[in-house]
Amino acid sequence: MNSEALLDLSDGEIEIVLNDLVEVHGYDFMNYSRASLKRRINRLVANDKFLSFAEFRYRLRNDDVYFKRFVEEITVNVTEMFRDTQFYRTLREEILPVLATSPLVRIWHAGCSTGEEVYSMAILLQEAQLLHKSLLYATDINPAVLEKVRAGIFPMNQMKRYSENYILSGGKNDFSSYYIAQYNAAKFDEQLGKKIILANHNLVSDSSFNEFQLILCRNVMIYFDKELQERALKLFDDSLEPLGFLALGSKETLKFSSISHKYRQVANKEKIWRKIK
Repeated sequence: MNSEALLDLSDGEIEIVLNDLVEVHGYDFMNYSRASLKRRINRLVANDKFLSFAEFRYRLRNDDVYFKRFVEEITVNVTEMFRDTQFYRTLREEILPVLATSPLVRIWHAGCSTGEEVYSMAILLQEAQLLHKSLLYATDINPAVLEKVRAGIFPMNQMKRYSENYILSGGKNDFSSYYIAQYNAAKFDEQLGKKIILANHNLVSDSSFNEFQLILCRNVMIYFDKELQERALKLFDDSLEPLGFLALGSKETLKFSSISHKYRQVANKEKIWRKIK
């Protein structure tokens, strides 16, 4: 038998794995996009050189350390600082001046991954002189990525691109003033990190935990099926103040959702909506 075939889990085996995750670990991935999930799981199985489904299943059910690795690999989303520069320019020029009128600014980064977008927001707030009265809630299903956000350390080899993104998004300062170079890593200013509150939060099963003026969930829901997208959007709606803003990823939309009538798109090209009802 071709050993390559053994590395490719069937739809039925993926279903068994998803049931195990709920039963043993309390993690529900049932409504994640099945094609994306299957691709990521099979890549993990191949990378970790499992020879049989039974071996992989046993390890996932019984080895807590390996389960953590599984969650990391399945949920980590690629991100970068000031990604989609026009989006950040819109935040800087149109959204932050509105938030500036609030006595306390509460922002939720849902599915924050390793935190590049959270630190980008902290820099925007600092430059708008709003950071002192802001709280940035950064949540993710994956505890390992939250530790990376807490550390505020990013690869030095990314700084050139991040600096270019920063300038294109309207940044006027020297981007390197926000971090200290440490060998091959960049450690970001602790004053930025002090305003970031970290929490493990599952968009599938957890409820609203605060009221926010701005919620960002970018390039997370593309991995959800329609039912889970709807559930997440209702959660954001419950968590957003009247006249608050909701920002999604470039391939995501509020259109066709049950809450769409309560929102007006702020800028046609950018996926930002304002709650008007």
